[in-house]
Amino acid sequence: MADDLREMSPPAKMAGQVLAGTVLYFFGIAMLFFGVPLLGTTVVLSPDLAPVMTVLWVVGMANSVNFIDGLDGLAAGIVGIAALAFFLYSHQLIQDGTIAPDRTGPLIAIMVLGLCVGFLPHNFHPARIFMGDAGAMLLGLLMASSTISVVGQTGNDFNGRTYFLFAPVVIPFFVLGIPMVDTAFAIIRRAGRRGNPTVADKNHLHHRLMRLGHGQTRSVLILWTWTALLSGLVLYPTLTKGPVSYVPIGVAALGVALYTLFAPRGRSGSSAG
Repeated sequence: MADDLREMSPPAKMAGQVLAGTVLYFFGIAMLFFGVPLLGTTVVLSPDLAPVMTVLWVVGMANSVNFIDGLDGLAAGIVGIAALAFFLYSHQLIQDGTIAPDRTGPLIAIMVLGLCVGFLPHNFHPARIFMGDAGAMLLGLLMASSTISVVGQTGNDFNGRTYFLFAPVVIPFFVLGIPMVDTAFAIIRRAGRRGNPTVADKNHLHHRLMRLGHGQTRSVLILWTWTALLSGLVLYPTLTKGPVSYVPIGVAALGVALYTLFAPRGRSGSSAG
């Protein structure tokens, strides 16, 4: 809120995110276990590493949502889809007896979904209300809290079907894959130019879609669709009792990719003819 009222420096905002993660840790929302992807092993974090991993998780989530908040309705829609997916995933784990029913992760996730659904009618293009850093970082903090409560505080052994890719820590990286990939590319891109990673530019995923010829609304819907596909990739093996086939998701992803790359050019070419 302070940053929205009066612009703060990136180090000051980072300090606030570290403080938020520290508060979570001291109130018991801490990353205690870390599942190693593909290996099926879980590392018990030491008392020295647990607060560091908790803070890094919060900082990563908060900045991922904040970086993707560049078009009307984009961040709220992506986080809403991710929150619904994570709620369904964690609720299924409770039903299966994989995690205890008193975990707050599913409750926080469904609350985030409610926040996004209530906010979107006012934020979709053309927006009448903007979430700003206060809203984007809050959504990131809440999603960090929800995911830590489920994937960071479970040290039991699980099978690969229930826990995607044999590691529960992978789940948030899929349901929130779009903002996290965008953030990673932004940091690498700016560091490669020897620039400040915290300074905004016009090369985020949504900016690239706009340059491809997609309007603001269509760019938002495309990124929503990618988030839904990535979430479906996680939910499908978890909720399906029969044989698992990823062909439908692959076909849908190919269709979205082709539409993303060629639809604007196809329309311009046909109109020119």
